[in-house]
Amino acid sequence: MLPFRRLSVWEKAHELALRVHRVVESGALQRSPGLGAQLLRAVTAIPTNIAEGSGHSTQAQFNRFLEIALASASEADYQLLLAKDLGLISARDYAQFEARVSEVRAMLSSL
Repeated sequence: MLPFRRLSVWEKAHELALRVHRVVESGALQRSPGLGAQLLRAVTAIPTNIAEGSGHSTQAQFNRFLEIALASASEADYQLLLAKDLGLISARDYAQFEARVSEVRAMLSSL
């Protein structure tokens, strides 16, 4: 399989994880630490599963990890919506994150 760092979907997912980490670490979700922790787990699971899947020897195994990454992207998408609706992140931040999650989900689906 390809080294994960050469996959554009991994790059996009990694950048998304970095951006979400920065917002959570800034204290934006301090009123709901459980949501912040769950969001970090979900958003980090996306590039993690892409990387792990790329280390397997068959396409079927790789595809399974891409499915898990896609499910984590859906989870993160909802948690970001919840954070916005609770007033924990701005509508502007949400729109940027949602666009990035949608892009990653589309890229994962096309693989």
